[in-house]
Amino acid sequence: MRFILEQSDESLTTHSGLSLIGLLLQKTQLPKRLNATIFPELKNPEISHADVALSYLGLLTQGKSAFEQIEPFRRDDFFALALHCQHVPSAPTLRQRCDAAPHQDWETILREEAVALLQKTNATLTPTHGRWIPLDADVSPFDNSDSRKEGVAMTYKKVLGYAPMFFYLGQEGYLLDLELRTGSTHSQNGTAPILQRAITSARQLTAERLLVRLDAGNDSLENIKVCHNNPSVDYIIKRNLRHETLESWLQIAQQHGRLEQPRPGKKVWTGSTMVEREGFDQPLCIAFEVIERTIKANGQTLIMPELEVATYWTSLADEAKIVFALYHEHGTMEQFHSEIKTDLDLERLPSGKFATNSLVLHMGMMAYNLLRLVGQTSLQVAEQPLRKKVRRRRLRTVIQNLITLASRLVAHARTWKLAFGKYSPWYMIFRHVYLAFST
Repeated sequence: MRFILEQSDESLTTHSGLSLIGLLLQKTQLPKRLNATIFPELKNPEISHADVALSYLGLLTQGKSAFEQIEPFRRDDFFALALHCQHVPSAPTLRQRCDAAPHQDWETILREEAVALLQKTNATLTPTHGRWIPLDADVSPFDNSDSRKEGVAMTYKKVLGYAPMFFYLGQEGYLLDLELRTGSTHSQNGTAPILQRAITSARQLTAERLLVRLDAGNDSLENIKVCHNNPSVDYIIKRNLRHETLESWLQIAQQHGRLEQPRPGKKVWTGSTMVEREGFDQPLCIAFEVIERTIKANGQTLIMPELEVATYWTSLADEAKIVFALYHEHGTMEQFHSEIKTDLDLERLPSGKFATNSLVLHMGMMAYNLLRLVGQTSLQVAEQPLRKKVRRRRLRTVIQNLITLASRLVAHARTWKLAFGKYSPWYMIFRHVYLAFST
């Protein structure tokens, strides 16, 4: 079979989902606030600041981060219509505007509007164990090796790159806050003020009890104080044993823990103990799990017992038995990191300037929440094209099935219409999301 190739006069688009992104952006004050910012060297720009930012968000929500990828959309009528842009900038204009922007002002606006968007759309936040809204934070190294970008240094993963920190809210994993850091920055450096800011942002979205979860890199009394100073905030922070020996914790476990023996040759002690720390008017709780193995699971007998110790700072002194299950869920955050790195294509940041890359990552925060909202709203439809039931739709799935959805752009009687294919399996989902965002 050989096909005859020809180019029609019809206006077709392969990214109909940008109309969903445009609807969500209309609910924010982002264009107005960005246009109000002052550039000392650019008083009357031909292309507005809002058009630059919205155009780049249109790229990011398609999983494209390079500035040069804006060029094909400059002659795309639908791209500008969907995002409510007057003009689509060129790649040099996009790069230069991001370089010249007042980065702290723009980052603050993007961060605040990303949270405000969740508030205005009444984003659903699913609690864990029916009681806590999780607030997870962690550092995720970005591999930017073989580059001379400003701020690139050796990370704890032994790769050259950046070490940004992210804060996610709810089991849906909405991005609440972030900070781009040089690769050599310690994970605790400057974390306490950002944690306080993230808790304040979370309070705009929910009155439910929060559960802050941090790994051993953030084992610091500063973080515990932040949680203690905020009512209705619980925490689980994995401890760094530092100079504590495994044998000392075995003794503590034998004295204060509850012993279980799931199989021959394996003993597990779980429990909690209270310790005094300077700066706190009451003892702090440490939950522990100590495992002693004398026989491996394959039946091999060990000459010397193997010890495995995990300890956690926690405010759940009376519920230590579920601390380990709650912290285990903290690992889900690695999926969120992966979506930012791969689905949004933000691991190798596009600029050689650290401040510009920080601004790009904050743009990514807005794009991430936009796509997450589209994905979670699409799950409200009973009949799904994909049979597997999920409670969270991955960003890549949203981009592939709802953002890059083909349609025909029709102009008639001063109105615009998107005509989808007769057998478009995602049309009903798309229609539901569009109507939900239109109201």
